Amino acid sequence: MTLTLTVSDEVRALAPGFTHVAVEAHGLVNGPSTEAGAALLDDAARRLALRLDGRAPHEDPHMAAWRETYTAFGSKPSRTRNSAEALARRALSDAGLPRINVLVDIYNAVSVAHLIPVGGEDLDRIQGGMSLVRAGGEEEFVTVAGGEEVVEHPDAGEVVWRDEAGVTCRRWNWRQGPRTRLTERTASGVFLLESLAPMPVADVVRAAGELAELLEKFSPGARITVGEPRSAS
Repeated sequence: MTLTLTVSDEVRALAPGFTHVAVEAHGLVNGPSTEAGAALLDDAARRLALRLDGRAPHEDPHMAAWRETYTAFGSKPSRTRNSAEALARRALSDAGLPRINVLVDIYNAVSVAHLIPVGGEDLDRIQGGMSLVRAGGEEEFVTVAGGEEVVEHPDAGEVVWRDEAGVTCRRWNWRQGPRTRLTERTASGVFLLESLAPMPVADVVRAAGELAELLEKFSPGARITVGEPRSAS
């Protein structure tokens, strides 16, 4: 892996059952959503429905663990849901999953099928390494509201991903900033799969492997590296 990812001691103390796996890819080919990508998303929704067997997403033990962790750092999980729960709710609704672009559709499908938060960042837009930290409150998070670029600041104690330029994702994995998101011009990316106990680490590794296979399928010849699972404890 060429990108350095670090988890602060404060986050480790907050969530000792946290594990993450990074998939780094170079030579990617992105573009508008395709029928093949849409089929992936539809299949992921079917796999999710079988997994939940009639339960709501937040009743899954893994999603319940994320809700407890969000509460622990001061967030309201029923209002600001982790990315996997938010996507799962969309997948089970009449609206269905959004179609964004090829790369985003791929990692959203893996997230929904495995009920694991998955994020994707454009490596060419990241400045320095990335760190998972508890915010002081003065950090800058550049986002878009009403079609205009605005600067927000995370709450003190909020868990955020950041690089040297500022916050890249607020409330752990709730909202990604536009600066580093995957666009149709993205050629190199890092995909981060995040889990909490009680999800077995082997399940996260399996999901990362599926993601790597799909990236290779949609971008033949891409150079893909799956990192070792890194636990907080």
